[in-house]
Amino acid sequence: MDETPKRFDRIVAILIQLQSKKIVKAQELADRFECSLRTIYRDIRTLEASGVPIYSEAGVGYALMEGYRLPPVMFTREEVSSFIAAEKLMQKFTDPSLGSHYASAMYKLKSVLRSTDKDYLSNIESRVMMQTAEPLFNDNSPNTLAVLFEGIAEKKQILLTYKTFAKDETTQRNLEPVGVFHDNNNWYFLGYCHLRKDYRQFRTDRIQCIKKTELDFTIEHDSLETYLTKTETCPTTKVRILIDKKIARYLSTERKYHGFISEREVDGQIEMTFMCRDIDNGFPRWFLMFGDYATILEPESLKTRALELLEVNRLRLL
Repeated sequence: MDETPKRFDRIVAILIQLQSKKIVKAQELADRFECSLRTIYRDIRTLEASGVPIYSEAGVGYALMEGYRLPPVMFTREEVSSFIAAEKLMQKFTDPSLGSHYASAMYKLKSVLRSTDKDYLSNIESRVMMQTAEPLFNDNSPNTLAVLFEGIAEKKQILLTYKTFAKDETTQRNLEPVGVFHDNNNWYFLGYCHLRKDYRQFRTDRIQCIKKTELDFTIEHDSLETYLTKTETCPTTKVRILIDKKIARYLSTERKYHGFISEREVDGQIEMTFMCRDIDNGFPRWFLMFGDYATILEPESLKTRALELLEVNRLRLL
């Protein structure tokens, strides 16, 4: 089999990736193209031999000489189709400020497409929709993600006005944002809180106001993944519930957010086992959504907590 076309495509893709970042590591390229480091080194030498000004730094990576640019690249039809999904997601799942910036970028991107691809894109656009169940951002803070991205990139503290869920009170605090992530249909960010002197997690729809300050970070933070992994190792409680088989299939998406471990069929019902991190609020409130079709097997404390929540709701309805 002739590997020449495949290698040519990879070399062109490497050149495009070198344009996309200040520094690109050889391992990063090897992972993307599923090849050996030796292959990447060979491809880099080929680019250098063809006149592309690449400089490398041992242990750091490769970079293009400042000022070197390729002419505008052409997109495949499959790549054009992916723009539609990305644009619709940005419209619905980001704040208005970041969404408007992305819309501006899309106009520039569409301007370099071939006429046939523009027609192809136009035919799909009106046929794709994204819907959100709940508002992801507070109306008073339409630029939440944009400010967070700036703070992370420039290593500047942010001033946050935040409404807590448990106490329903508003606090103001200085934070060093570490990272942003989407989980369980909500946007969150993790940051070092100068008020609490520790790392805290915040939900974007509870942010009342957010501003970037000129204060520099005071700490060199690890990656976001590092802190989220630590959270996953927090103490857990074993939970077992028995649920109607007809209802169990509708929980396949949500259950993973509550520490789902396994399931088995027992006398026509489904027994689910969880290692739960929030036995007092998160799990019992979720359980009550389908509680008339389920039974708590263990622990006893979960049964007690579920009954307490039911009683609170009963009193509110009186």
